[in-house]
Amino acid sequence: MTEQDTTKFSKTVLAWFTDNGRKDLPWQQEPTPYRVWVSEIMLQQTQVQTVIPYYQRFMERFPMIEDLAGAPTDQVLHLWTGLGYYARARNLHKTAQLIVSDFNGAFPADCAQLESLPGIGRSTAGAIAALAMDIRAPILDGNVKRVLTRCFAVAGWPEQTGVKTQLWELADTLTPDMQVADYTQAMMDLGATVCTRSNPSCEVCPLNKKCIAKAENAIADYPGKKPKRTLPTKTVAMYILQDKEGKVLLEKRPPTGIWGSLYSLPEGQLDDEEAVLANQSYPLKKAQELDPIRHTFSHYHLDITPVRLGEQHQIPAVAENDRWLWYSLDHSHEVGLAAPVKKLLNSLAN
Repeated sequence: MTEQDTTKFSKTVLAWFTDNGRKDLPWQQEPTPYRVWVSEIMLQQTQVQTVIPYYQRFMERFPMIEDLAGAPTDQVLHLWTGLGYYARARNLHKTAQLIVSDFNGAFPADCAQLESLPGIGRSTAGAIAALAMDIRAPILDGNVKRVLTRCFAVAGWPEQTGVKTQLWELADTLTPDMQVADYTQAMMDLGATVCTRSNPSCEVCPLNKKCIAKAENAIADYPGKKPKRTLPTKTVAMYILQDKEGKVLLEKRPPTGIWGSLYSLPEGQLDDEEAVLANQSYPLKKAQELDPIRHTFSHYHLDITPVRLGEQHQIPAVAENDRWLWYSLDHSHEVGLAAPVKKLLNSLAN
């Protein structure tokens, strides 16, 4: 593309944004690097309407980065419960602590330094720089990928190395030197509200005359699909043990791996309930198996069989420490919960 082409592209996008772009999202009000960063992390793999109430609660509890840095991990995970991809929350917490300790609480105004922080990739770094600091930096989130692959007919799955390289080159070339924040938001808005995954509104798209996919009647071919693969299935039993007050025994998971640092029900295999609590010697009686639950991760299905244990003559004395927690079903404990566990606890409460 010539410089004239790229200038025309950005001017078209900016003109559309003036009349049609989103300008009332919570993180657009006082777009500090901290507020933009939290929103960008939450918006990874999650839709705007889902994120908004989580973001508002998060900002009420942690209005400043110092508040987040000084908070207990359990509290951060509690406010994240339901958003999924919990590594995002753990990295958010780590990065807040690093920015406070190493950067005196101020985000570095350099994309390379931003990318060096946990959980911040190239696109997120670009969004923080562009939206909060008006620094020229390209972004390439899912919405922008969709716009670019269709407009320029970039074939192939966008996560393949060669395809992604091509898209980054396009994103960088098209990003203007001025009005960077508006342009960046406009490209995300185009993908989110016009050039949608299904049933895009091509008739109102400002790029419809430039869009190769539309001209070729091939919108559905872009972006290219991820190669299909069959996900393996794993099975586990989750044991529900309640004390005389109805509180449920939960176990904190290791800090790494699936559901890292979240509280979950003790796990085992079916008919292995005697091993539920390591080093606890007392009889456990299986009362009933509840309806199974399937929870799907990106790389496998997990089939969970909840097993409700019967009333015991004596409940073991398990101290409430960093590993074990007697959890009240009124959700008064501020801890992070694995999604299927929260669902099970809600069903018990009801």
